[in-house]
Amino acid sequence: MEKVIEKIHPLLDKDRQGKAKIYEREKRILGFWGLLLTAIVQLCFYFSGLSSIIANWNILSSFIWVFIIFMIIYSLLQDIVNLPISYLSGFSHEHKYGFSKQSRRQWFHDHIKGFLISLIFGIIVFGVLLILFQRFPNLWWLIAGGFIALFSVILSTIYPVLIMPIFHHYDRIENEELKSSLSDVLEKAGINIEGFYKEDTSRKTTKENAMLAGMGTTKRVILTDNIIKQMERDEIKAVLAHEIGHYRKRHMVKYITTGTLLQIVAFFLLHKIISVLFPGFLTGFRENLTLLPMLLFYLGLIDLVVLNIIQNWIGRRYEREADIEALRLLHDPKAFQGAMAGLANRNLSNAYPSLWIKLLYYNHPPVGERLEMAEHFVKKD
Repeated sequence: MEKVIEKIHPLLDKDRQGKAKIYEREKRILGFWGLLLTAIVQLCFYFSGLSSIIANWNILSSFIWVFIIFMIIYSLLQDIVNLPISYLSGFSHEHKYGFSKQSRRQWFHDHIKGFLISLIFGIIVFGVLLILFQRFPNLWWLIAGGFIALFSVILSTIYPVLIMPIFHHYDRIENEELKSSLSDVLEKAGINIEGFYKEDTSRKTTKENAMLAGMGTTKRVILTDNIIKQMERDEIKAVLAHEIGHYRKRHMVKYITTGTLLQIVAFFLLHKIISVLFPGFLTGFRENLTLLPMLLFYLGLIDLVVLNIIQNWIGRRYEREADIEALRLLHDPKAFQGAMAGLANRNLSNAYPSLWIKLLYYNHPPVGERLEMAEHFVKKD
C-alpha cells in the first residue's frame, strides 16, 4: 500500500493527487501484464521449436532473408499478443482520465507506425549483434556496448528531424515575444539552436511537454501547443531552463557513457548466462538466431533485476542537477514551482510516491521533492 500524504505543497491540488495515485497504480498494473505477456511469447517462441524452424529455413540461399523474416514473424507475434494491453494502456486508460483525444483509427495508425519503426531498428541492432557473435565470440559483449553508444548518438541526432515528424506536425513558432523571451535564456546559457518549433500535440492528447532536442545542427527547442496554451511565459522559460541545465551539465554525454557501461555489464552477464544454459550459443548464425527470444528474455531479466534501480537513480540525480541549474540560471523559483506543480496537476503526476515505487519506476525526482528543493533554494539564495 502507498502511504497517504497528509500535507502536500500548496500549489498541488489534493484531489488531483489522489487521482494521480490511482492513475499511476493502474498504469503499473497494465505495465506488469505487458512484461508478463512479452516473456510468455519469448519462452513459447523458443520452447515450441518455432524459433529453430524459422532460423533453419533456406530462403533464396541467403541467411539475411531468413533473419529478416524471423524478425518480422517474431515481432508481429509479440505485437499481436501484446495488442490488448497496448490498447488498454495507450487508448482506453488515457481516455478514461480525459487525456487522449485520438479516435481508435488514429491510435491504431500511430501504433502501426511505431511497430514498423521498432521493427526497422530491431533488424539493425540485432543484425549487428549476430555479426558480432560470429566475428568476436569472446568479446562481442564489449564491442556491442560501443555499437550501442554510437547508435544512441546517431539516433539522438536524427530523432527530431526524421522520427518525431512521423507522429506529429511541427511548425516554426511565430510568437516573437515568446521566442525573444526564450532566446534570452538560451543566450545566457551560451546555447545556439536551429530554431523554435511547435508540436501539434493537442490533436492527440491534453498532456504537455517541452524539450531541447537533437544534437549539433539538429538542436532545436520544441514546445507542445498544449504547454504554450496552459503555461505562463515565465513558467515555459523555467521548463526550458531545466532542459538547458541538462546541456550545461553535459548530461547527454554522461547518459551515453553511463548507459554504455551499464549495457556492457548487461551484455557480459548475458554472455555468461546464455553460454552456461545453451551450449549452442556462438556456434553459428542459425544457432544464435534460434536463441534470440531467450537472449531477449534474459536481457529483460537482467535489466529488471540488476540495472533498473541503478538507471533510475542516475536519471533522478541528473534531473535534480538540471533543476538546480534552472534555478541558478533564472533565479525565479516561483516560476519553476508553478511549472512543476501545474504539470503534476494537469498530467496527473504522483508527487509523493512510496520509496519502493520511486526506486523501481521513477527516473525523475517526484514533483514533491522538486518543489521542496526549490523552497530550499529560496532560503539559500
